Amino acid sequence: MNRPVRPLLAGLRCYGLEFWYFGIKQARACLFAGLFFTAMFSLPREGLFGVPRYDVLLLVALAIQGWMVWSGLESRDELKAVCLFHVIGFALEVFKTSSGIRSWAYPDFAWSKLLGVPLFSGFMYAAIGSYMIQAWRLLDLRIRHHPPYWMSALLALLIYTNFYTHHTIGDYRWHLAAATLGLYARTTVIFHPYDRPRSMPLLLSFVLIGFFIWLAENMGTFFGLWRYPNQIGAWAHVHVGKWSSWSMLVIMTLTIVASLKGIRERVHVAAE
Repeated sequence: MNRPVRPLLAGLRCYGLEFWYFGIKQARACLFAGLFFTAMFSLPREGLFGVPRYDVLLLVALAIQGWMVWSGLESRDELKAVCLFHVIGFALEVFKTSSGIRSWAYPDFAWSKLLGVPLFSGFMYAAIGSYMIQAWRLLDLRIRHHPPYWMSALLALLIYTNFYTHHTIGDYRWHLAAATLGLYARTTVIFHPYDRPRSMPLLLSFVLIGFFIWLAENMGTFFGLWRYPNQIGAWAHVHVGKWSSWSMLVIMTLTIVASLKGIRERVHVAAE
């Protein structure tokens, strides 16, 4: 992406302007997530006009997604990736809410429930993918010293598998976290808030994104969209351990996004 040349700024004015543009670009990257989660937190529990809340949320998510593609804010290829995130997330939701697991539950009635899970739930995962795709373009992201793709893909697969298998063979989350630290220790992400590149450790971005997702999950359970077993009698905050789960899921999301056409070209892969 060719950016217009601007005179370099210095001092506090430079940092203030960069922070301002960074915030604007982040807000723009969160467009789908922001609109969707606003609807999640503002809809009354009884729904609208006799339509259950979960069904209204599904219609809202489809409308936002359709508008973004129609307006050119998202390409059809990017839509395919977002749909993949929806499928991956929905499959996980079905497993986690199944009778033998019941990690959490969706208590309200809906016509659009499939296997006990409302279809809108997959869009919560799609929102993460949409954010990452948009941020990559708007901030002109580049990654330095990315691990070899076969390693990152294997790690992403193991992370996703662990969400299923930790109920039977044990939770290896912290083993995978240690592998992540080793694999991405040298990896940095370069971004452009305004007129010059800035960088940060990619591991830090995993932690920060996971934290904000954890906050959104707390809000979702507070408004009763879904509940964990310890929230049946009265609301309680989502266990902080979920923060690590979301951070790990962001790694899997990055692996998928980085495989999109036109993005892998801006990833410097470490020599094997």
